[in-house]
Amino acid sequence: MRYELVIFDNDGVLVDSEPISNRLLAAYLTELGHLTSYEDSIRDYMGSAMHRIHDLVLERTGQRLPDDFDDVFHARVFAAFERELQPVAGVSGVLEKLAADGVPYCVASSGSHERIRIGHRTTGIDRWFAEDRIFSSEDVGRGKPAPDLFLHAAERMGVEPERCLVVEDSPLGVQAAVAAGMAVYGFTAMTPAAKLARADELFRTMGELADLLV
Repeated sequence: MRYELVIFDNDGVLVDSEPISNRLLAAYLTELGHLTSYEDSIRDYMGSAMHRIHDLVLERTGQRLPDDFDDVFHARVFAAFERELQPVAGVSGVLEKLAADGVPYCVASSGSHERIRIGHRTTGIDRWFAEDRIFSSEDVGRGKPAPDLFLHAAERMGVEPERCLVVEDSPLGVQAAVAAGMAVYGFTAMTPAAKLARADELFRTMGELADLLV
């Protein structure tokens, strides 16, 4: 394999959380008076850190979200994860292949450390991710689409950016990877291919990704 490190996004790539979290986000924002459909949430917030939600609502409405917004939202999401969350189909096979081939990998997510760990534990993929392989937007000043998180992960893993491959499913994540000077493969299971057009390769199933990682 021509890359020395594979950096996975988490939500929508490792765990099938995007339908759950965006359904709940749209409902909560609407409950607060900011009418938001599921499709709006996917378009505006998928792949972003929590601060982007606050920033966009303030920019569009001039109103700040409640101080406890993050806590309430995460409580609803984590409860739903316990009931519904599944790993992305086929992702265990990809992780097994990387481990067998001795290819280093990690996760770099816009979500909090708590969200990452709950998702991994609930779906059983926590066995693939030791503490030193988990990176969150909480670790850096700016989340995606800024390159900071991916650059931080590469630095901590001891690999130069140009030797890294990012696996992403959101336009914001692809933008961040490109800005970091990394190659990026776009997962189109939920996101139209046209929105991930800046990716170096596109794939629709984890089986296709495994073939690309030869």
